[in-house]
Parts: sequence; structure tokens; C-alpha cells
Amino acid sequence: MTDNLAIFLVLLVSVIAAAVLTLTSMRGRYRLREATLKGGAADEVAALTGENTRLNHHVHQLEERLRVLERIATDPSERTAREIEALRS
Repeated sequence: MTDNLAIFLVLLVSVIAAAVLTLTSMRGRYRLREATLKGGAADEVAALTGENTRLNHHVHQLEERLRVLERIATDPSERTAREIEALRS
């Protein structure tokens, strides 16, 4: 009798756990769909796209500065001095 009761309890707990997991999954899907319909996801994508554009521009500026610094570091000092003097006049 105790073996049958143990099997019944294991099956009962399994069914309850499956039902809870299914309901949790359905609730998560519903919240995701609701957020998408309200435009929450669209606003987040737009914000991230704007930030990405800004960061790409910033990286481009830093790369340009790095190119100038590399050129200054690798050029002979006389040439750099002449270019600086040309810029002053």
C-alpha cells in the first residue's frame, strides 16, 4: 500500500510541477507580447540604435585621432617641425 501511495504522490507532484511551469511560461510569453504591443520593445530598439550611431561616430573620431598620433610618432622630427611651422604662418 505504501508503494502505491508513493507512486501516486510522485505522479501528483509531477503533474502539479508541469502545470506550474506551463502557466509560468505562458505568463512570460504574454508579458513579452504585451510589451511588444505597447511599443516598449520598439522604444528600446530605437534608443539602442541611437546610442549605437553615437558610439560609432565617437569611435570614428578616435580612430582619426589615432591615425594622426601614429603619423606624428613615426614621421621624422624635421618634417613634423616644418608642418607645425607651416600651420603657424
